[in-house]
Amino acid sequence: MNFSIIKASFPVDLETLEEVKTLCAEAGNADRVSYNALMNLRESNELYSKGFFVLAYDDELNQLVGVASAIDVMGLDTYEWSLVVSPMYRQIGIGKALFKVLHESLHERGAEGELALVHENSTYGRKFLERFGFRYSFSEATFEAKATVSNLEDHIFIRQFSELDTNVLVQIFIEAFGDMRDESLELIEHNTTAEGSILWVAEMNGEVLGTLTTTKEGEVQWITAFAVHPNSQGKGIGTALLNWARDFALRNGEKFVMLDVETENERALSVYEKAGFQKSMQVDYFVYSSKE
Repeated sequence: MNFSIIKASFPVDLETLEEVKTLCAEAGNADRVSYNALMNLRESNELYSKGFFVLAYDDELNQLVGVASAIDVMGLDTYEWSLVVSPMYRQIGIGKALFKVLHESLHERGAEGELALVHENSTYGRKFLERFGFRYSFSEATFEAKATVSNLEDHIFIRQFSELDTNVLVQIFIEAFGDMRDESLELIEHNTTAEGSILWVAEMNGEVLGTLTTTKEGEVQWITAFAVHPNSQGKGIGTALLNWARDFALRNGEKFVMLDVETENERALSVYEKAGFQKSMQVDYFVYSSKE
């Protein structure tokens, strides 16, 4: 068999996107997982996405049999990547070849860091990464809830962010996430300029105590940068923000609200479950560990 490997920067053409979708569906059916989010299918067709595919073709059949996908989510030269190979082609070195070209491309793009992602049920993916010197780092679970009318708290007022909120929001991010001031300012800048994103704040007694960002993606409103000042946790502010997001999504025409959370964050998991969110999938993150 003869194979060829090519690279394609985002946004890719529709024909290539359809080929990747077909491969992801085939592999997903065999592995009983969904590869759509891992392989950045939505982002691969967006104009300003900073990422690329590495595509492996069976030349005799003119068929896509493997793909690696990498994306710089925050624009900080740290790439998240994953790869998938057709089940019929997994024992002949396709994955290794994709891995090699992927890392050549990361080097060419000046990547300063990388995280490798696999679905929690992908035994093949985990073994593949461990074989190349990657070790498990942490996991993120995706939680979802239906958009619905919610009973909003009268004493908690939720509104869109304004520049006057910058300093207090920076302090919330520093206290909640351990970020530096510059990192918090970059997060605010990103969440107020990214297409489809809106940054919101929650007030109690005239004081901003919590925040989240909603981002429209098709029929979903994604929640990111969800935080409540540690001194104000346990007062219902987090639950009010999540309930409000479900209500906002319904009014905006979406069907679901989704968010990602690290599985070790038990306090956050409790808040999400209390607000009616349920786990839909989990992604495991791996980092490269050089052997001493």
